[in-house]
Amino acid sequence: MFELENVSVSTILSIRHLMIKEGDVTCFVGESGGGKTTILKLLNKALSPDGGKVFFRGEALEDINSVMHRRKVLYLNQTPHIFSGTIRDNLIKGFELQNRAYPNHETLMAVLKRVSLKKNLDDEAAVLSGGEKQRLALARLMLLDGEVYLMDEPSSALDDAMELKIIDMIVRFVKEEGKTLVMVTHSKAIASKFSDKIYQVKSGKIEEVSSNES
Repeated sequence: MFELENVSVSTILSIRHLMIKEGDVTCFVGESGGGKTTILKLLNKALSPDGGKVFFRGEALEDINSVMHRRKVLYLNQTPHIFSGTIRDNLIKGFELQNRAYPNHETLMAVLKRVSLKKNLDDEAAVLSGGEKQRLALARLMLLDGEVYLMDEPSSALDDAMELKIIDMIVRFVKEEGKTLVMVTHSKAIASKFSDKIYQVKSGKIEEVSSNES
């Protein structure tokens, strides 16, 4: 699905070759500042490499319309933006920006249940805790029904029990829906439990740690 060839980003990242397979859960682990987030930004076209090529389904990203690409390849920041207004306002924001019909009430409530956010749609988003905001942003992303989900520490604001529950939910969601997940995580235990492939990122270099593919 994705292929990186001789990709470099300043002094941050240097990748000779990397393949990310469609349908896989691929995890990147490693020290802070090692280049993990930079990889996600390259895949989303939020960042262009200084050298080398990034391909999506065999086509160079530089030749793909950025807006259309980001509708297929959705990116969740580690500290995702929460919009002013209600929980409902946040859930429909992506549809508003894309001029798409809004999901109905039942669909919105179902996604809140899926991310274990026990709130009303008319509750103000600003008063949510850090972990609740993270789950709201996750719900917003899931609703947009992309082909690929890029997630940067999607459970960093959650306690251990909720982290396990949410990561398990995310992985089940992408597998059931035939999606692809590329995730940065601080937890090697989470990566080992849920990923098809794990890559260690250190000082801008990557190496495959393990593969659970059959």
